[in-house]
Amino acid sequence: MARLPIVPLTKEAFAPFGEVVEADGALVKAINQGFATRCDGLAGVDVGAEGGVVNISLFVAQPRPQPIRVEIMERHPLGTQLFYPLQDRPWLALVCTDPKDASTYRAFAASGRQGVSYARNTWHHPLLVLDPDSRFLIVDRGGAGHNLDEVWLDAAEQFDLTP
Repeated sequence: MARLPIVPLTKEAFAPFGEVVEADGALVKAINQGFATRCDGLAGVDVGAEGGVVNISLFVAQPRPQPIRVEIMERHPLGTQLFYPLQDRPWLALVCTDPKDASTYRAFAASGRQGVSYARNTWHHPLLVLDPDSRFLIVDRGGAGHNLDEVWLDAAEQFDLTP
């Protein structure tokens, strides 16, 4: 596979795969007697299939060796999965429409003020951080049911991603 370009994360470019979660451009309103602001409607949460419930968790992630060897992709058929960084550190989102077709892969560079909400059934790489101990708030589906599909790539299908 030729080198996959990593492009800036924008709402327009990421739309086929889900939603970009960021306050930039959101309607901001003052709350708490003017001591705080609130940005509503940053992303939808779709987890109700087959009786699912909202699960909120914290991930602490470590960077993978560089270049990053892409060997696995995953998707969640029963719900969305939202990742939002808790520090202002850049990170990567790697998505595709078909893990076995190299031409469908897209790589995005997210700022530490941007999250993503992967749409239901969107193939994506597990969390890719660039700094040690990177913390993320995750909103996804909890409950019974099969909500994780993984595809391990054959050696000929694997490729390196260079941040």
